[in-house]
Amino acid sequence: MSNLQVLLVAGTHGNEINAPWVFNQWKENQDLIDRCGLKVISVIGNPLAFEKGTRYLHRDLNRSFSLDLLNSEKNTDSEISRAKQLLALYGPSGQNPSQIAIDFHSTTACMGSSLVIYGRRPVDLALVSLIQNRIGLPVYLHEGNSSQKGFLVEAWPCGFVVEIGPVPQGSLNSRIIQQTFQTLKICLEEISKSITSKSCFPEKLVVHRHLKSIDFPRDSSGQPIAYIHGDLEGKDWQPIKNGYPLFEYLNGDIVNLCDNSFIDEVFPVFINEAAYVEKNIALSLTKKEVWRFDDCWRDAFYALINS
Repeated sequence: MSNLQVLLVAGTHGNEINAPWVFNQWKENQDLIDRCGLKVISVIGNPLAFEKGTRYLHRDLNRSFSLDLLNSEKNTDSEISRAKQLLALYGPSGQNPSQIAIDFHSTTACMGSSLVIYGRRPVDLALVSLIQNRIGLPVYLHEGNSSQKGFLVEAWPCGFVVEIGPVPQGSLNSRIIQQTFQTLKICLEEISKSITSKSCFPEKLVVHRHLKSIDFPRDSSGQPIAYIHGDLEGKDWQPIKNGYPLFEYLNGDIVNLCDNSFIDEVFPVFINEAAYVEKNIALSLTKKEVWRFDDCWRDAFYALINS
């Protein structure tokens, strides 16, 4: 019998309220979602920010799990304290250890439902392969961005983010709720099937590998002075090439994609994500790649769930 425990997190950003709402309804009616025989813990990531309906109080909780922040005795930000608390309670060496963490988010960008992984841990690749094979969700591989680190799921042996959008911050939406609900159930089902050796791993995994992020044109005070071009707005996951319009000024001037390192088409994601304006990101660009499934991913995953 596996000792595997799954940690489900919602409300890592306090103004993303759809997944916390699903969690609360599940708490009130345990029959809503079959745990599939798994040991499951569900928590609100940042309850203080959730109470206030704001993304965070002092800093982004989903950038607060880097070792330098966790090991700092001087930093008293509430999100650092919460990160330490979550690890003490449910981290791999915590009081009630979990081996897999799934962090549910929503986005204002037209992303639909997608999965986000950080780096190339074999266990993560194996698990998202199962989910993609089941329901075809795109996988965003976030790597190579040194300014973005300390993500929650990286602190657990296996983990990924579920992103669903578009939805305004702080707004309940029927489509987002249903997509969150269905994705949650499928994640638990696929993990459970792995434990009972009933998983069917695919021959390939399709990833959108992060290439770079692009900021809005800004003035000397740091304010955006152009907006996302109408031809790009809402075109997440759709291919573009050099010369494609990215931004437009009020006077009609256009800023086109111009990067000589991009020979082939690239795929924009998180276009005009409201929460990323403060991070100086108007959109990110990815390269679509098809990877052959590696048996070492499966072996690493089975070793984890049977440890």
